[in-house]
Amino acid sequence: MKARYRLRTIVCGRVQGVGFRYFVCRLAEEFPVTGYVRNLPNGDVEIVAEGEQAVVEEFQARAGNGPSYARIIEVRSYLEPPEGNYDSFGISR
Repeated sequence: MKARYRLRTIVCGRVQGVGFRYFVCRLAEEFPVTGYVRNLPNGDVEIVAEGEQAVVEEFQARAGNGPSYARIIEVRSYLEPPEGNYDSFGISR
C-alpha cells in the first residue's frame, strides 16, 4: 500500500502494563493501515500509522481510547510526511 498520510500519536497516562499495545494491534486488523505501536521510556505509548487519511484518522481516534484498564490523560497527534516503509502494523520494541 502506498501511504499517503501519516500520523504519529503519543498517548499519555496509565498506558503501559494494561495491554495497550496489544489492543492497538488488534484494532489495526480492522483498518488498512501500516506502522507500529511501542512503549516509550517515559511511560507513554507511541502509535505511528500510515494509509488513507480518513482511515488513519479513524484508527488513531479509536486507538487513543485504549483498553478498559488504561487511564488516558492526554493524546497528542502530529501530522508527518508519509514514509511508506511499512508492510504491516505491529509492535515495535
